[in-house]
Amino acid sequence: MTATRAGTIETLLGSREIVVTCGPGGVGKTTSAAAAGAMAASRIGGRVLVLTVDPARRLADALGLKGIGNEVTEVPAKVFTDAGLPLKGSLHAAMLDTKQSWDALIARHAPDEATRDRILENPLYQNITGRFIQSHDYIAMERLYELHSTGEWDLIVVDTPPTRNALDFLDAPARMADFFSSRLLRWLIAPARSSLLNLASKPFTQIADRILGTQFLSDIAEFFLSMQSMYEGFVDRANAVARLMADERTSFLVVSSSETVPLREAEFFSAELARRKLDVGAVILNKVLPDALSDPGALATAEAIEQRHAELAATLAGPMKVDEAVLDRVLLTVTESYSDFAVVARREAAARERFASEGATLITIPNLEGEISDMTGLGQLGGYLFAG
Repeated sequence: MTATRAGTIETLLGSREIVVTCGPGGVGKTTSAAAAGAMAASRIGGRVLVLTVDPARRLADALGLKGIGNEVTEVPAKVFTDAGLPLKGSLHAAMLDTKQSWDALIARHAPDEATRDRILENPLYQNITGRFIQSHDYIAMERLYELHSTGEWDLIVVDTPPTRNALDFLDAPARMADFFSSRLLRWLIAPARSSLLNLASKPFTQIADRILGTQFLSDIAEFFLSMQSMYEGFVDRANAVARLMADERTSFLVVSSSETVPLREAEFFSAELARRKLDVGAVILNKVLPDALSDPGALATAEAIEQRHAELAATLAGPMKVDEAVLDRVLLTVTESYSDFAVVARREAAARERFASEGATLITIPNLEGEISDMTGLGQLGGYLFAG
């Protein structure tokens, strides 16, 4: 599926079941995801879930909640009322807890209680689920797939990690499927299957135990042997997740600011999505400078003041009852700053034209004052999103 013009964010959210927000860090991606979910619940209706897989714990503050975790939490209707927002549906939020999600996955799919307990108690399993980033990426997709499969949600808005990590998020199911069918895995579990191989590999095992800790290779073999009964399920779900991401029910919001480095990353990610034939529903550019900075008349005025700042200061200092030297510095500083901002505004305009030419809906958000940390702020941001 190639990028398609959805028209507005409201149209996009009303016609999709999953919307994945992605982009570089520090550009308002989390708050954009929360605002999109809040406005969908407010204006469109239905049961809306915002799921964050970003390790940074910012979503709870943005939704006005004291805290969220792996279990889905409903945002009280009073939060909307206090912010002056209508509520046609309901808004819920969850933040991925890697360890809890893995434990639930094992408990759900293990063939019996004995296998479940062996896996959960295995030291290697505990290290993988608690520390490895790839483990986080894979279980995030599993959690999304699980939540969508329940049919409980009319819309799930997913807040991903920053751009390059978000690619890992997308690739994780395929990597998991490849691993479970790999030669490396067969080598890891072979010692547990063959007493002859155990005998032959004993010297190597003893060295590994001295370097890496007692029973290291045994833990590896036991873990993957216990997991063997679940391999087919992992591969099947990984393929199902990949199909879900490419489905017409799923779309992506690429979020960025107009600064050079975030823009470059956003362009990279948009190109990657297009290459993978995933739907780019919209591009959101936050903290955009006003168009007035590029106004030819304003620029001409700024240039005239810059050329005649000393003369103007001498003329105006008396009537304004200010020091002439101070006024001269102020005039020069203001015009130079205006010229600098005008250059940036022109670059932003050029960037917007590039994104607009790629077909996705382009939404620009001005630089809002203060940090968005409650439903009132989300409503303000959401108003710009829905206005387009």
